[in-house]
Amino acid sequence: MDVNKAVITAAGRSQRTLPMQTLIDRDGTEKSVLRIIVEEAFSAGIVEVAVVVAPGDADAYAEVAGSHSGRLHFLIQEQPLGYGHAVYSANDFCRGEPFLHLVGDHLYVSQGQERCARRLVEVAQAQACAVSAVQATRENLLPYYGTIGGRRVPSYEDLYEVETVVEKPTPTEAELRLIVPGLRAAHYLCFFGMHVLTPAVMDILGQHVAEAGGRGRVELSGALAVLATREKYLALEERARRYDVGVKYGLLTAQLALALSGQDRDLVLTRLLELLVHRELDTAGR
Repeated sequence: MDVNKAVITAAGRSQRTLPMQTLIDRDGTEKSVLRIIVEEAFSAGIVEVAVVVAPGDADAYAEVAGSHSGRLHFLIQEQPLGYGHAVYSANDFCRGEPFLHLVGDHLYVSQGQERCARRLVEVAQAQACAVSAVQATRENLLPYYGTIGGRRVPSYEDLYEVETVVEKPTPTEAELRLIVPGLRAAHYLCFFGMHVLTPAVMDILGQHVAEAGGRGRVELSGALAVLATREKYLALEERARRYDVGVKYGLLTAQLALALSGQDRDLVLTRLLELLVHRELDTAGR
């Protein structure tokens, strides 16, 4: 299975400006959130990238994509009918091929040289199936993520066979349906915001879109729950970190994470230390 295409969803009406925000990447270069995500996709060997946007946003997104704008396809989600509907808006672009999917409000910071998307794509191609990146997540954060239930694949320490998918479960529901053997107590495998998906997902989403008839929201987690019952579907546990730039202080946290893992790490640490020292001195002088 070859993965040559990627779909980035950035059409959420309440967060549509987030991918346009500017940060300093690990290489010390000022970039938009969108450009950083696009480069994550290209690092995985992706050839074509589609960005799903809200009406009227294509030109602004093309501008902040910088030199990559000519390599991007901008697709319009005409109505805000849900995350799954946004992904399905790229159905014609995918043309029955597997694709890497990333969300436009998450940044991914790996610990080593290998980027998160590249590792995910390599696993999906080797296993010839859909693979979602997941991360062990504390119970109190369940309201923010889709969560999987399953069991570890024999002979692999970070690969799981997905049996159940639940969007933003309650702790009670998670305890009943989503406990994965081997994880720490009160931790669950939640989506990382990155997937390699097969054409079957688009088929399922198409059915859900038709059933909704433009009157209800279509979510991706529902389609992934169906996928788990139809074909081989795995989850890869990520040791890297994901940063949601849409939450309170999300952009600040993402910027610090990029800076502390980049070429200017020592400079940033020095400035942070100076800031803390000045704050303590100011407090003591009151």
